Amino acid sequence: MAAGDGLIVPVDSFSQPTLLIKKTAVSRSWVSVDCSGNSTVLDLDKYGIMKRVSIHARDLRILDPLLSYPSAILGREKAIVLNLEHIKAIITTEEVLLRDPFDDNVIPIVEELQRRLQPVDVDFLGQGDDEDGTGGQTEAQTSESVEFPFEFRALEVALEGICSFLDARTRDLETAAYPALDELTSKISSRNLDRVRKLKSSMTRLTNRVLKVRDELEQLLDDDDDMADLYLSRKLSFASSPSNDGADINWSPASPTIESKISRASRTTPFSTHGEYDVEELEMLLEAYFMQIEATSNKLTTLREYIDDTEDYINIQLDNHRNQLIQLELFLLSGTVSLSVYSLVAAIFGMNIPYPWNKNHGYVFKWVVILAAIVSASIFMSITTYSRHKGLVGS
Repeated sequence: MAAGDGLIVPVDSFSQPTLLIKKTAVSRSWVSVDCSGNSTVLDLDKYGIMKRVSIHARDLRILDPLLSYPSAILGREKAIVLNLEHIKAIITTEEVLLRDPFDDNVIPIVEELQRRLQPVDVDFLGQGDDEDGTGGQTEAQTSESVEFPFEFRALEVALEGICSFLDARTRDLETAAYPALDELTSKISSRNLDRVRKLKSSMTRLTNRVLKVRDELEQLLDDDDDMADLYLSRKLSFASSPSNDGADINWSPASPTIESKISRASRTTPFSTHGEYDVEELEMLLEAYFMQIEATSNKLTTLREYIDDTEDYINIQLDNHRNQLIQLELFLLSGTVSLSVYSLVAAIFGMNIPYPWNKNHGYVFKWVVILAAIVSASIFMSITTYSRHKGLVGS
């Protein structure tokens, strides 16, 4: 083995990785899943990967976990470069290379690739099931699965994995967010506000991740040339054809179903009858997962609207409390002004200054107190009536 090919470690049970390999081969660790579903852990540097799959360094840089690159599905001459969140893969016509195979989020993808890419004995499935009428259906489904190009089956696993991953995170967020918002609505407290703030931050980050994947799928669906670049098996068959006219290209095995025959007929040439690329199959595949990621995005949009409605309701409640405080402050201010007038009268008569009119007129004291109280109450009622007339306080 050449030094540039790196270290190859066969994997018997991928669900229980070796801790030593996980610690010593984080940055160079790859797993290869071939068309038979066999997995092999590879310890390769970037030059070994570039030599193995024939891609440029700029494409491999997209898969670097230390660099921040947006989601991307790039079709190259002999490979598909896939960067979807934690799924960083290189797909060829013969194998799938996944980075960081011992990551907790990547292990289910590898296991699903092993299950989906295993060879299926069609003749064995057709026997023994024909008695109950299910043998023909199983054989038809298996034929369609085998007929689908290897790179598209691997791409489907990756898209299904990332869509399911984001949808699961969205459901977890919904499970935590809706009760927290309802609790905040019933009781406004610092603890509930901080809890909702954290949930809103998590929702914003998750929304950005979902939109990145959604935008990449939408951009890919809008460009037939980019989708045509993903047909690796077709390009390989077309390049190996002696005439290079695509007339005798048929890399698909025979299928007994009508749908498979139509599909196989549409793939006999890389160009359609109008001279454009025939990308209907890949378009249907991408549209299915685009709708799934769009549904996840709609869930997050609904959650955001619910959060916005809750914030509006909280603001209305706070405004109502603020208005009540203002009304209370107005009443207290009116009472203070009224008592100030009463205190002014008391202060005038309480001064220790001899006046001729305050001698032998003790009966006047009670009338002064009564008149001062009446004036103060009149001032208070006047301010209150004026405030209600102008709508400053509630009726």
